[in-house]
Amino acid sequence: MSRVNATRDSGAQRSLPPPRVTRRWRRHLADEREEAAVYRNLASRRSGEEQEILLRLAEAEERHIAHWARLLGDDPGRIPRGAVRTRLLAWLALRFGSVFVLALAQRAESRSRYESDTDATAAMAADERIHEEVVRGLASRGRAQVSGSFRAAVFGTNDGLVSNLALVLGVAGGGAGPRTVLLTGLAGLLAGALSMGAGEYVSVRSQRELLAATTPSTDATRALPHLDVDANELALVYRARGMGADESRAYADAVLRTQFLDASDVTPAPPDHDVVGSGLGAAWSSFACFASGALVPVLPFVVGLTGGKALLVAVVLVSLALLLTGAVVGVLSGGSPLRRALRQLGIGAGAAVVTYLLGLLFGSAVG
Repeated sequence: MSRVNATRDSGAQRSLPPPRVTRRWRRHLADEREEAAVYRNLASRRSGEEQEILLRLAEAEERHIAHWARLLGDDPGRIPRGAVRTRLLAWLALRFGSVFVLALAQRAESRSRYESDTDATAAMAADERIHEEVVRGLASRGRAQVSGSFRAAVFGTNDGLVSNLALVLGVAGGGAGPRTVLLTGLAGLLAGALSMGAGEYVSVRSQRELLAATTPSTDATRALPHLDVDANELALVYRARGMGADESRAYADAVLRTQFLDASDVTPAPPDHDVVGSGLGAAWSSFACFASGALVPVLPFVVGLTGGKALLVAVVLVSLALLLTGAVVGVLSGGSPLRRALRQLGIGAGAAVVTYLLGLLFGSAVG
């Protein structure tokens, strides 16, 4: 039986629902229109399978639109515009179509209230849950592609913000003059950015080389026809890669029987190097992001502010930047942007306060 509570008699004229109910129906209809636009706009920037999936999602939203339109009847009244965040998402989808937009769409689907809305059908509530998983799957592809550079960018930006603010506060707390604080901040920016870029390059290159060492050699395929079928040591390959004894034996027997000579038969799951990213890409991303973050606490001194006013402005600017980077991480990871933003701010503020207090202590001791 449908969950729709609107009064319907077979062929009889239905009674009008209360105004607050029709207003809610209109809001649902408007929001569904915007959500359909989000998926159509995303589809316009894609091709192939992804485009088809997004268009199917848009068709599902059209069914929801039709549901609310039927409830409103022939005289639906004035339909409002959709929620601001949904309209903004549709605008972003049309112009960017990036993993960031998909992550926002995933979060929007998770906020559906149809399960508690008695005027929505059970199928509509189920649709929204499935849509969230579909969008999560599409977003995961983009997340995998940018994960290496994104990790370096987030780490670089956060490190630049926190370390250089801590450096500036520590030097200022030790009693250094404005010129010394500025030069220290600029030196910290340059040294930190170069160090981060070089370290990230070496780290990613080393990780790729480590993964390459685990990739099966194609030379092993030439040995397959000559293996002792009774001993069948090919099963040891699969056992070494995590299969159970019986499963590896069965899989190895199948390979030998069919004479598969493809390297993919010697490993069920080769490592994915693309997730790591390139060394140069990660290095540049880390360098640029560290430099951008490290510049923020120095800006007040660059424009001529001094003393407590400069330090206060630096703290405020860095706090806002930490909140922004934390929120971005939250959106892309599918988590709560506010929680990630506050976590980022708390960690950065803690490090800066400790360094400033140490600077004050050191300055007093030297003085």
